[in-house]
Amino acid sequence: MTVTATLLPTEGRFLARLAADAVHARLTGVRLTARIPSDGPLQDDGACFVTLERAGALRGCVGSLEPVQPLHRDVVRNAMRAMRDPRLPPVTAADWPGLEVKVSVLDRPEPVAADGREALLAALRPGVDGLIIVADGRRATFLPSVWAKLPEPERFLAALLRKGGWPVGEWPAGLTALRYGSTEYHDHGPRPVIG
Repeated sequence: MTVTATLLPTEGRFLARLAADAVHARLTGVRLTARIPSDGPLQDDGACFVTLERAGALRGCVGSLEPVQPLHRDVVRNAMRAMRDPRLPPVTAADWPGLEVKVSVLDRPEPVAADGREALLAALRPGVDGLIIVADGRRATFLPSVWAKLPEPERFLAALLRKGGWPVGEWPAGLTALRYGSTEYHDHGPRPVIG
């Protein structure tokens, strides 16, 4: 059974609040104090992504594709790492009041039986599938939520190839694809100014 199948909505909201609390703790230099339930799905190994946005602009998105530690720890780790996403300037106290925090809890990835671009495009389920592509010792992924910005499968796949550093017009030899679902939980602003 996947972690997402066992989470209650209250547990998902708790994870989103935990991610926000981790960001706040890092920004203020205070210790993160959260009461984590001692049993249940938050203690099960799980994989998640934490996405930070301000005014619709990405401020950081970092995550894990495979479950390697308890889900609550993965959330905290990825929230702190998302603050320093290497693609973007670090999140600062000035971002905090308008920061939107999203936790995407991932299902375990499954291989997609597709032996080329057209077969993969035909197999994709827009709005449902997160996608991982692997080739040439590199890996790239888009969460299912990326479909909201790239709703056409061709654009979705082309952007993912670009993200991974592959030429969009060429199909990488030996490319493998995996799909996964996710469940999103949000912790919305506005938030008090950090002073």
